[in-house]
Amino acid sequence: MKINEVKELDAKALAEKLEAAKAQLQQMKLNHTIAPLENPSQIKAVRRDIARMETELRQRELNK
Repeated sequence: MKINEVKELDAKALAEKLEAAKAQLQQMKLNHTIAPLENPSQIKAVRRDIARMETELRQRELNK
């Protein structure tokens, strides 16, 4: 998810996407411990998406 896509979302949708991404990350980590993922760099990409979303939410919170 690009930063422009994150900025276009409203706060409620962004929070929902953030929760979904966190759940996806947990599931990917669990699957990776059981059997290696085909592309383990997906974990890194999801972590970065989560960081982008959290950063945008925090900036919105500070700009109120």
